[in-house]
Amino acid sequence: MKKISIGLALSALVLAVPATAGDIAKGKTIAETVCMACHNPATGEGNMDIYPNLGGQKEAYLKSSIKAYKDGQRTGPMAGIMKGMVASLSDDDIANVSAYFASLK
Repeated sequence: MKKISIGLALSALVLAVPATAGDIAKGKTIAETVCMACHNPATGEGNMDIYPNLGGQKEAYLKSSIKAYKDGQRTGPMAGIMKGMVASLSDDDIANVSAYFASLK
C-alpha cells in the first residue's frame, strides 16, 4: 500500500510540473526571419488588416495554432500560406516563436 501511495504522489508531481516554456530570444529570431512578411516582429501586429495580431496572445493558443497549420488541420484563406511558412519549423521552434509572441504586450 505504501508503494502505491508513493507512486501516486510521484505521478501527481510529474503532472503538476508545467511544460517547459519556449526560449523567447530564439523565438524572436524566428519571428524576424519566418514571420516578418505578415507579422511585425517587434509588436506582433499583423502587417495588414487580414493578418492577425500575435503579440500578447496566449502561448498555448499560438503553439496549437501553428502546429495545426503545419499538420494541415486548420483551414481558411490563409491556411495554405501558413502551412508553407511553418513547414520547416521544429516543435522547439514552434514553442520558441510562440513564447516570443506571447511575451509581447
